[in-house]
Amino acid sequence: MTLEHVVMAIVVVAVAVVAFLLGRARGVQLGEDEIDPNDPSLFGAQKNMSLFGPRVPVQSTERQLIAVMPEALIVVDSLASVTYVSPGAQRFGIVEDSAMTLAEIRDILRLVSTDSVVRERELSIPLDRAARAAAKNTDGKGIEAGKFRPSDTLYLHVRVGQISDDLFAIFISDMSEQRRFEIMRRDFVTNVSHELKTPAGAISLLAETIGDAADDPGMVKYFAGRISKESERLTELVHRLIDLQKAQSAAAVLNAERLSVLALVREAIVENQVKAESKHINLVLSLNGKQKLVHVEGAVNAVDEDDLFINADHETIKTAVKNLVENAVNYSPEHTTVAVGIGSGDDEVAIRVVDQGIGIPESSLDRIFERFYRVDPARSRETGGTGLGLAITKHCVQDCGGTIAVWSREGEGSTFTITLPQAQAVETAETAETAGNVQTAEADRMEVTGETERIETTQSE
Repeated sequence: MTLEHVVMAIVVVAVAVVAFLLGRARGVQLGEDEIDPNDPSLFGAQKNMSLFGPRVPVQSTERQLIAVMPEALIVVDSLASVTYVSPGAQRFGIVEDSAMTLAEIRDILRLVSTDSVVRERELSIPLDRAARAAAKNTDGKGIEAGKFRPSDTLYLHVRVGQISDDLFAIFISDMSEQRRFEIMRRDFVTNVSHELKTPAGAISLLAETIGDAADDPGMVKYFAGRISKESERLTELVHRLIDLQKAQSAAAVLNAERLSVLALVREAIVENQVKAESKHINLVLSLNGKQKLVHVEGAVNAVDEDDLFINADHETIKTAVKNLVENAVNYSPEHTTVAVGIGSGDDEVAIRVVDQGIGIPESSLDRIFERFYRVDPARSRETGGTGLGLAITKHCVQDCGGTIAVWSREGEGSTFTITLPQAQAVETAETAETAGNVQTAEADRMEVTGETERIETTQSE
């Protein structure tokens, strides 16, 4: 054996020894039971090892991961037989007896199983009327402002991809609310443009017409009156926008105080009395089912033994009630009644405004509190509305810690319900004085009793 061969043998042995020592040191560092998660030779070999670490439990981690995902998940095979449905996917009602019932998703699955290409699509699914009726729960108050009635259509974004030889993941995102807000935003832009453009355009056109009819005093007078009317409409719109801005920022300037609900509602009714009388509409008031007089001398300071109290800003909540009564009068036919009822229950005070007017279509109930939303634009122009009254009312009520809801049916009238927390009972001065006298008398009695017992003890000694 030559010297060169001896040297090569020594080098090989040395390298082997060094590798053995390094491996042993690495094993000690990892621990006898630990596995290096970065060792590529182990990928695929350790079937029960989690992607997130060697000691992470696989099944529970998988389920928790699915639970926190924004999308719902359904796992199926190539024949659309369901092997797993996440809790978020169950509410869509597209799985029955472990089978995918939606034909559109089965079609996407068929394509993915053919070429293993991930596919995405948005689906529009009509909902069953019975299911929508079962989902509607209004507690007798109607639809609350800011909440939506059950929709006729479900918009689902679906993503399908292969995850193993014969398993496919279907990720589902509910896009219904996003589509609804897109419609609301589009309608808002259209409505606000119309509300601002109509009176401004009318004023411009009428002014031009007056110039053409300058020689006819009667026509000039007529068109001048029309200009004045459109100008008032534009001014009212600006004032309403200012009121809405104040209502939105009212939280910072609210002056909450203890208020008599009866006195507050009376003020709101009185401010609409003239308009109601011009239409021969009767305004009635009740408290816990008992009819009360609308007009009372010194109504603000009037005391009623059945009265209810709230803690709220006076002007803010009065504006809300006044707007509801005003709407009821505007949209009610002549010789009808608008009733305002006050009631209590579960530490809450409810103020209901009920009319016998034209009613609101069911499709518009969840949108009437939007700014500039019009159920019937032609009818709104007749009544001089701006489309902002209910939006202002909603903000006023919410700023005072309450909610507002609506129930209505076309041809049968509407009911608007304001619900506010009831104020806690407060001791009057007379009650406090009586309680103080009782406590003083009790203390004197205890003092006399103690003194008597001391004397009797001394005498017995």
